[in-house]
Amino acid sequence: MGQSEHGPGHRRGGLEYKPRNARFFYTVLIVASLAGIALNLTPLDPIKALYWSAVINGVTAVPLMIVMMLMGSRRKVMGKFTLPWPLKDFRLAGYCGNGHAAVVMFATW
Repeated sequence: MGQSEHGPGHRRGGLEYKPRNARFFYTVLIVASLAGIALNLTPLDPIKALYWSAVINGVTAVPLMIVMMLMGSRRKVMGKFTLPWPLKDFRLAGYCGNGHAAVVMFATW
C-alpha cells in the first residue's frame, strides 16, 4: 500500500515495515523503549505507578464515555454508522457504574 492510499497525514507503521519505510513508527518505538529503561533506573515503585494509572483511568473514564457516546450518536459525525439504540440504552448503566465507583473511591479515601 502506498502512502497516498491512506490520505494526507498518514504514516506507515508496524513491524512488517523496514525502519527506512516507517521512520516515525520506529522513532516512537525507540523513544518509548528508552523512556521505559529510564523509568527502570529511577526509584519509582512500579506497583504504585500501576495503581495511580488505574486511579486516573477510572476517574477520566466517565467524561470520556460521555463524549464518545455523544459523538457516536450524532449522524453528522458518524454518518450511517451511528450507535444503535441498544447501546444507547446501556450507556446510563455505564455512566452510573463508573461514576459511582469514582465517587465512592474519593469518599473513602
